[in-house]
Amino acid sequence: MTTLEHRDGPGAVPISSDSADARPPRKRSRRRVVGVVTGIVLLGAAGAAAWVVSTGAFADSGQETPQQQFATEHVAGGDLEESTNTTGTLRYDGLRTVQAREAGTVTGLPTPGSTVAAGEPLYSIDDVPAFLLHGETPAWRGFASGMEDGTDVHQLEQALSDLGFFTDEPDEQFRWATTEAIMDWQESLGLERTGELPFGSIVFADGDVRIGTVAATVGDQVAAGTELFQLSGTTQIVEVDLSLSDQQLAVLDTAVVVRLPGGEQTSGTIVSVGTPTETEDAAGQATTVIPVVVALEDPDAAAAFQEASVTVEIPSESREDVLSVPVSALLAISPDQFGVEVVGADGSTRQVPVETGLFAGGRVEVTGDGITEGTEVVVPQR
Repeated sequence: MTTLEHRDGPGAVPISSDSADARPPRKRSRRRVVGVVTGIVLLGAAGAAAWVVSTGAFADSGQETPQQQFATEHVAGGDLEESTNTTGTLRYDGLRTVQAREAGTVTGLPTPGSTVAAGEPLYSIDDVPAFLLHGETPAWRGFASGMEDGTDVHQLEQALSDLGFFTDEPDEQFRWATTEAIMDWQESLGLERTGELPFGSIVFADGDVRIGTVAATVGDQVAAGTELFQLSGTTQIVEVDLSLSDQQLAVLDTAVVVRLPGGEQTSGTIVSVGTPTETEDAAGQATTVIPVVVALEDPDAAAAFQEASVTVEIPSESREDVLSVPVSALLAISPDQFGVEVVGADGSTRQVPVETGLFAGGRVEVTGDGITEGTEVVVPQR
């Protein structure tokens, strides 16, 4: 066997003449070695960088200290509240149908979407107008001298007093003061001073009204009881049908959040809770619900919508004066122990076991040794 001298290195390397034809495999082996060495070098550089970040070695060398490679948040103190979301319908309150009180020809109708105030005409039949007055009880008879006493008389006198025409104390007796107030009102409208209001000439409502869908057309021949149009109050509400499983949420005066179409939101309050009512779900199956009405604290917030589907966020559980962190800050220290990674003043971190409480709104209630309001914890970036 002949020995040859290899010049790639500083010394001679013995090579067998019998293996001289095996040089291509030797080159491939060399590339593998170089690759391994290169990987070790890169790993070493990465390890050194990690050591520098964790120890702050640059601080003594005068070089700029690298920024932390993680996001943090502070432990927050305050109330934590869990909510249940349900679907509701935004609409104007007090929707009702107005019917013709007598047969005749429709000679006047309101405009859909318009608002009618107390003392203004709603419609007319045979050119005789019917006027709106404020009152909770529907008109069920005409008003004239000699009629029997009743709460409807008191309601009429109060409505005329609100308009400035009845000056005495309202009561249930139709007296001369009532007749005089009616005549003065009729004169202000340009009508004949009869002192009487025939049945059908007055429509009582809780307040000013908004006109909805109009079913009749001017010129129609109608019978008594024919539907003319729909009206409602001028205030928007949200109607919610809660399932029986959520009936504990139906509590009067509960503050809620109403999410409107387009992402805007406003606050509201539960002002009415009905009794269990059977209805049909989207699949046509009978189901029992609890009707709930929510009043908006800022009615102008929903002014752009006449009727819409909204989301109502109702608080279901709460904790007062607790500490909380984002849920993503929790670590699984063990199968049955959660913790958080606390950031020290020098930038170092340590895991601290915590007990969890209420989960709500992407946060979680926590307690643990050294966990106080303002404590800085690591929150993984996603």
